[in-house]
Amino acid sequence: MGRVVQKYGGSSVADAESIKRVARRVVATRQEGHEVVVVISAMGDTTDELLDLAYQVTPQPPARELDMLLTTGERQSAALLAMAIADLGHTARSFTGSQAGVITTGTHGNARIMKITPGRIESAVAEGDIGIVAGFQGVSEDTKDITTIGRGGSDTSAVALAAALKADYCEIYSDVDGVFTADPRIVPAARQIPEISYEEMLEMAACGSKILHLRCVEYARRENMPIHVRSSFSTKDGTWVKDLEDITMEQAIISGIAQDRGEAKITLVGVPDKIGEAATIFEALAGAEINIDMIVQNVSQVSTSRTDISFTLPKADGQRAVQKLQEIQAEVDFSDILYDDQIGKVSVIGVGMRSHPGVTAKFFSALAKDGVNIEMISTSEIRISVVVNEDDVDRAVRAGHTAFGLDAEGEAVVYAGTGR
Repeated sequence: MGRVVQKYGGSSVADAESIKRVARRVVATRQEGHEVVVVISAMGDTTDELLDLAYQVTPQPPARELDMLLTTGERQSAALLAMAIADLGHTARSFTGSQAGVITTGTHGNARIMKITPGRIESAVAEGDIGIVAGFQGVSEDTKDITTIGRGGSDTSAVALAAALKADYCEIYSDVDGVFTADPRIVPAARQIPEISYEEMLEMAACGSKILHLRCVEYARRENMPIHVRSSFSTKDGTWVKDLEDITMEQAIISGIAQDRGEAKITLVGVPDKIGEAATIFEALAGAEINIDMIVQNVSQVSTSRTDISFTLPKADGQRAVQKLQEIQAEVDFSDILYDDQIGKVSVIGVGMRSHPGVTAKFFSALAKDGVNIEMISTSEIRISVVVNEDDVDRAVRAGHTAFGLDAEGEAVVYAGTGR
């Protein structure tokens, strides 16, 4: 009937019984007449456990060897799933990322896929086998070393492989029934979204939604590869992520609300209001490969001709950024650096806000009514993001969700508790 790439997350293959359940689902898809290729993650918390083990051995594990270690988790899952499928009377072949032809850059820990040459997968499928590929990994084109594609990289592996194999679509299986209007663990009344555009899903992923990795959605949009987000614990329809530009009916104003607790805020106090100072600051951070999210600059004080600049960045890069800024403090001549990692970002996303005035006012009014103070604001054509105190994040998400009429009557289910 067609060719399908299925990806199963760690919570879907957490133990032997879970692997058997996944095997039954894969076989059922094969019996429907589809050619099936599976991309699989490491079992449960295996990757975290391997990381912990590495840091018990040494506080600074070499990046190359860390990749060699971490990729064993997916290889275990792939082999075990092939065994479970064989037990059901079907043939399957497991492949590492390099065997599957996943060619990457040489950056260990965060490599990018350059191309996929899936000759061995094509051969296995042509012979009637089910192909199983270890996700999250590939091989460097230059060094021929094993690489990892970064956390969430199995999603990206699956979409890239689906594009290379010219699959009809890519199914991403996790422990929730699809994409929801908010995190079901924060908003039990979150509503499942039947269809969502690449554009909206990109914003939700960038703003902290964990259901799909950002690079996965970027790849899918570029290759126009439909993604079907489903739960491996149920048979519900799930959510389709695809090009919705041909949809003529009026879009909902807000599609969903996302939150991110992984950011920190830095404020540079007393920056001289002169041409080139901001460039010097952000060039230094760019040179250290630190990504900046939101930026706010206050109006310059007339008496001092100085201003304050605040910006957010990944919390993991916070201390490194502070150190880099201290190195240029004398050159730029700002007076102080303030660092705050007790913040969170809450975002409302929806293509409908393009044609509906008053969305910002409604969101801010809902936050004010619940006593949530806004520290920073950033907007795009289909997104409004605010930075609030970390303790106010859940309250802000629920307030926005209710204000825009997104609450459902029943409660959403998170089958394994992680949302992935």
